[in-house]
Parts: sequence; structure tokens; C-alpha cells
Amino acid sequence: MKEIFIKYQTIIFRSLGSLLFIIAFVVFFWTTPKEGLSENEKAARSIARVEARVATSSSSASRAKKPSHLPIMQSYKDTQAKQMRYLLILSMILGVGFLGYSFVKKKG
Repeated sequence: MKEIFIKYQTIIFRSLGSLLFIIAFVVFFWTTPKEGLSENEKAARSIARVEARVATSSSSASRAKKPSHLPIMQSYKDTQAKQMRYLLILSMILGVGFLGYSFVKKKG
């Protein structure tokens, strides 16, 4: 096994580096939010705002009783986003490291 690794070390490091680098870029562009909104999304948000305004004006007493879980969910989503960012950075650094190491000339 060791002989196979030593014989194909350059190919293994280049393949692994390329794979990590490509996966990091794909995940980065997949998770990046879209800048623009389509007309359907704008209309859906507008309708949601109108419905929320009507619901809050008709039942202000029920709104005071309803507990808000928004801060917990928001902190959870922020933590997930940070973890994804760190994972992407680590994956890119490892990919570049493997690729760079595969191109270094060995003495011997």
C-alpha cells in the first residue's frame, strides 16, 4: 500500500486538491443568495406584508400573547452560516495546499 501511495503520490495530491477546490467553489456559489428577485417573489412578499398587516390590526391582543422564537432561529441560522463559511475556507485552503504540494519538485 505504501509503495502504491509513493508511486502515485503526485496524481493523488493533484486529484484530491482539485476535488476539494472544485467542491468548495460549487458549494460557495450554490449557497450564495441571489441578488435580484423575480416578479413572483416580489408579489409574494407584498401579499405576505398585507396579510401580516391585516392580521396584526384585527387581533392585537392575540399578538401580545404569542411568544416569539425568532431570536433563537436567527442565531441558529447565523451559526450555520458561520460554520459553512469556515468549512469552505478550510476546504479551499486544503485544496490549494494539496495542489501546491503536488507541483513542488522533490529532491532525490
